[in-house]
Amino acid sequence: MKCINICICTLFISITSIAQPLQKVEKGKVVRIENLNSTYIGTRNIDIWLPEDYNNKHKYAVLYMQDGQMMFDPTTTWNKKSWGIDKRISQLKNENKIKDVIIVGIWNGDKKRHSEYFPQKPFDELNEDEKKYVNEATRNSTTSVFNGFKINSNNYLKFIVEELKPIIDKKFNTKRDRDNTFIGGSSMGGLISIYAICEYPTIFGGAMCMSTHWPGIFAIENNPFPNAFINYLNNKLPDPKKHKIYFDCGDKTLDALYPPIQMKVDALMKSKKYSEKNWLSKYFQGQDHSEGSWSSRVEIPLLFLLQK
Repeated sequence: MKCINICICTLFISITSIAQPLQKVEKGKVVRIENLNSTYIGTRNIDIWLPEDYNNKHKYAVLYMQDGQMMFDPTTTWNKKSWGIDKRISQLKNENKIKDVIIVGIWNGDKKRHSEYFPQKPFDELNEDEKKYVNEATRNSTTSVFNGFKINSNNYLKFIVEELKPIIDKKFNTKRDRDNTFIGGSSMGGLISIYAICEYPTIFGGAMCMSTHWPGIFAIENNPFPNAFINYLNNKLPDPKKHKIYFDCGDKTLDALYPPIQMKVDALMKSKKYSEKNWLSKYFQGQDHSEGSWSSRVEIPLLFLLQK
């Protein structure tokens, strides 16, 4: 298996311990649901960001974000970096450019992260040799991509839709309809987010997919997954009249893998009648695969998805 020799550390963000300090923010506040149980996946923390003027007399759109422990506070993360998304979204709100919104940061499943974020149905369409190729993929010569876990993204999405969303809608004053429910993430988080809007088009009205990890694993040559996922999208992309989808990528470190595949996805989006009103695909020359890059440009998808 031939892999491109680039830094992949930001792809498998780790939870070193469930007992983590609450993330601090410059704007608004974070409320935590600690060790939320699920019948579909393992327990995990959920960090909900509320704007400064949050109150129970007003209803809010909801943005569900993958890798929730990386969203706000760099002092609590494994690499001391974060998106700082609270600052970005507060600025747009103060400028009256976006809807009132809360952010639901879903912590990843640590070693189960890749198995939970890897789209299951396109994988199921592979033949046995292709499945074996994907399952045996490694990050390096010794570390398995899936850490011995079976792909479980269908159950992960059931957790979000059937368990987490009802809790959020009950505990907070939310707008529960599709037009006000969004999902997003970066890297594998971007991949599971486009999968989510395809699997649950009546639930999610928009998807933010930054530095989408189209390869699924770390190899390009002989990798059957990108074409399998594009075939899946050809059959499952939601109605462009009712949904918004954002893609982007850079061209440094791990992002160097993405532009050729993104071009194929963009061609498919055009063929499905997506236009600038409901689809945006951006290329950022010189940007890499890191929280710093995503933070520097996250206001673009926020404005695109949440604009009034």
